[in-house]
Amino acid sequence: MTRIYNVLFLCTGNSARSIMAEAILGREGMGRFKAFSAGSYPKGEVHPYAHEFLVGLNYDMSFARSKSWDDFARPDAPDLDFVFTVCDRAAAEVCPAWPGQPMSAHWGVPDPAAVGGSEAERRFAFADTYRMLFNRISIFVNLPIASLDELTLQKQLEEIGQRQEDAARAAPE
Repeated sequence: MTRIYNVLFLCTGNSARSIMAEAILGREGMGRFKAFSAGSYPKGEVHPYAHEFLVGLNYDMSFARSKSWDDFARPDAPDLDFVFTVCDRAAAEVCPAWPGQPMSAHWGVPDPAAVGGSEAERRFAFADTYRMLFNRISIFVNLPIASLDELTLQKQLEEIGQRQEDAARAAPE
C-alpha cells in the first residue's frame, strides 16, 4: 500500500495562490498526496479569476473555500507531512505549531490578485502564477520522497522554491 502524504499550502488570503496549489497537487499528485490550503487572514472566498481559470482547465473546484490556517493546527486536524508557503507575507509570519512537525519550505510566487492594469493583464497574472505553481508542484510530485533522507529531502524542497526565484531575477526586464 502506497503512503498518502498530506500537504498544506499557505498564503495570507487563501483566495488565489494557495487555492491554485491545492487544485494542482490534487490532480498532479495522482492519489499519492492529499492537498489542503489555508490562509493567515482568509478572505472568505475564492478569487473569481482563480476559480474561473481553474474551471477552464477542467479542475474540480468543489473543494475550494477560503479558510484559516488555524483549522490545521487543531488536535483533530489531518497530520501534515509538508507545509509550503506560497506568498512572502505568510512566510514571514509566525505560523501555528503544526502537529507532527511537518517538513516545510517557502515557494513564494507573486500575488495575481494584487496586479492592476487591464482585465487581460490581471488574467495573465493568474495564468503566470498557475504556471509557476504547476512547475514547482510537478517537480515535487516526482521526488523520490520515500527514498530520501530527511536532510536531503528538506534541501530538495527548498531548492524547488529557489529555482524559479533565481530564474525570475535573471530574466531581462
